[in-house]
Parts: sequence; C-alpha cells; structure tokens
Amino acid sequence: MGHPQSQLCHGGTAQPTASGIVVNSDHPVVYIVDDDLSVRDALRNLCRSIGLAVQTFATAREFLESNRSEGPGCLVLDVRLPGPSGLDLQRQLIRANIRIPIIFITGHGDIQMSVRAMKAGAIDFLTKPFRDQELLYAVQAAIRRDSAARLERAARAEVQVRYDSLTTREQEVFLRVVQGLPNKQIGDELSITEPTIKLHRARVMQKMEAESLADLVRMAEELGIPRGRRRAAPPGGGTGKQ
Repeated sequence: MGHPQSQLCHGGTAQPTASGIVVNSDHPVVYIVDDDLSVRDALRNLCRSIGLAVQTFATAREFLESNRSEGPGCLVLDVRLPGPSGLDLQRQLIRANIRIPIIFITGHGDIQMSVRAMKAGAIDFLTKPFRDQELLYAVQAAIRRDSAARLERAARAEVQVRYDSLTTREQEVFLRVVQGLPNKQIGDELSITEPTIKLHRARVMQKMEAESLADLVRMAEELGIPRGRRRAAPPGGGTGKQ
C-alpha cells in the first residue's frame, strides 16, 4: 500500500496544490488511529510528505494513553476498531473535554453513522478508497480550525485573567459600563460620586487594556457577559477583591 498511489488513497498527489497545505510554526501533529498497519503506513507517508508530524496508533486505547503534543493537530480516526470504536473514542474525548478535530475514515460507513459523527463535531467523514487530496484538504481544514480555536481560547483566558484582576467595585462598574449606562446613573446605582466612578472607569479601562468602549464590550462578550442589565456575579468567578 504505497504512496502516492494506493488502494486507500488513490489518484492524488502528496504535493500541496496552489491553495495547498500550510504547515504553521506551531508544528501541528496528525494523529492516525487505524488497526490496519498498511493503512497507517500509507496515511503516515502521505501526511509526512507535506511536512506534517504524524503519530499512529492501532487502537483507541493506545491513543488515549499516549503523550500528545500541546500544539494544534487533528485526529484521523477509523470508525471500526478492536475494542472501543472510533465513535466510542469520539464520545470519550467529548466527555473528557479533549478538543481535537476528528476526520473519520471507514470502509463500511453508512449515512446514519456519518450523521452521528458529524453532529458530534467531526470535521469530515471519508469512505475508503478516497483520493489523497481529499484527506489532505480535510486535514488542512481541521488543523486550521484547531489553530483558530486555540488562539480564541487563549485570548479568552487572557481576558478572564484581566477581569479577575479587577476589584469587586471595578467589576460592578465594568458591568454597568458595557451596559451603556452613563457615569451619573452608575454612581446613583452604586451610591458613589460621579468623579469616583470616572476614576474606577479609568482603572477598568487600564486593567482590561481596552482602548475604547467597543473594546470593553467585545471583552464582555468573550467572557459571556450579556449587554443587557445584569446584577448577578459574572461567569468565571471574579476575585472579589475590594
């Protein structure tokens, strides 16, 4: 089962096309789980031919017990495996909050199975034999999605750290500012003078590293804080410092 022509991935080419595979600086890893050694070898050679790092596994358990990279990647997963199936592994990853894009491959797929996999978040569902470029495009999409999701989570975590650095009073001011309330009304609600509200507001902008109200509103959205009137404690559990 060689590359680039093989029974599994036939008729394609390992070279990227004009829109080709872009390997980013974070060294993405493609994880391949298939109980057929020839399939694992063919897929490994295909992905390595365009500069991607690859780890292969024969079973779902091997994958779960492995030491995986902290960087972006994707999982190319056979549906039918000895022991837990590919769909079982997908469910386990979801329960464990392990977020990795999955590309399912199978020689025995059906519509119901593919629908279940896609509804659970799979990137693609390929039926063997498929073309090399089909898999490469799916891998490209999966890695890009994972890279973007990681950046988004990192940015959200940074905003949460900034929010947690606010005092309780500053958090109260923050919530009312993003609701669009004027300083005087915020002062009336919190029983604070307007000049003091201006001081708190300036500190909020500084600590949140916001250059404008629009920045602050965007950060509130990233934290899951709605712009409507809100009195309850914000999500993420602020520090509550005075």
